Amino acid sequence: MSRRIAAIDFGTNTARLLIADLFDDRQFEQVALNRTIVRLGGGFSRETGLAADAMQRARTCLHQFAETIRRHGVDTVRAVATSAVRDAVNGPAFVDQMAQETGIRLGVIDGLTEGRVTLAGVLAGLDQEPEQILMFDVGGGSTEYTVARGTCPLFVHSLPLGVVRLTEGKPDPAAMADKIGRELDSLQQQMAQAQIALSPNTLLVGTAGTATTLAAISQEMTEYDYRKVNNCLLEQQEIQRIYNLLLPLSPQERLSIAGLEKGREDLIIAGSLITLLTLQRFGFSSMKVSDYGLLEGLVLSDLI
Repeated sequence: MSRRIAAIDFGTNTARLLIADLFDDRQFEQVALNRTIVRLGGGFSRETGLAADAMQRARTCLHQFAETIRRHGVDTVRAVATSAVRDAVNGPAFVDQMAQETGIRLGVIDGLTEGRVTLAGVLAGLDQEPEQILMFDVGGGSTEYTVARGTCPLFVHSLPLGVVRLTEGKPDPAAMADKIGRELDSLQQQMAQAQIALSPNTLLVGTAGTATTLAAISQEMTEYDYRKVNNCLLEQQEIQRIYNLLLPLSPQERLSIAGLEKGREDLIIAGSLITLLTLQRFGFSSMKVSDYGLLEGLVLSDLI
């Protein structure tokens, strides 16, 4: 027996829809996958929240998602919104309006839940069973860090580091790096207080758009192939090479680089910095890339 589930991850930069058949043994089979760079966090402000043009892009996307869901005869819809909506003063009104217009109600989840559900998704696609994992999920509005042993999360913490907010809020890479460094100081303090120590056998796993984009650029992909990206191992020196290649180029010029998706050409610098500084801070020479994450976790998880 199987159930057809629609999972929606409506992030600060990217909105994704996965329709999958979930079987009794907790395996699932992909039926449809849609992904749109909406940049819901674009133009965000503490005073007014989500910008009008960003909400219009989101509205168009959700209407398209709703039509796809209807066409595929879905049994259950699990839809979540993350950092941009949970931090916006007009977030609740936006959620209500989208539910009325499209029939899709976005559940606004906190960073702790986001980290736990993402872990479930990542583990479903991992090609090994490491003793310990440090997983980081670079989003548009926040970055979640999760330490897990097996399937058990030991520590989950969300930092206000997102590629949209860093790109729009900081004038240059030096200012971005300063902000990232201060937040990583805070993260390490939180880990120490929780008595979390990383073993020598810990596997660093990067998930979401920055990690998968770096893998796609490394492989010079003209057409994205998740099978080649998932479980790809990226060395720190390769990530540094990509960063050095992209940094002097204008956003428009970066689009000529194979593997870089339109809509990420300005954000990839902030994402690369978060990635590089994470590796350096925790003493890793490489990271494993996961194409799986929150979306797949929504299909599998009972937390939502």
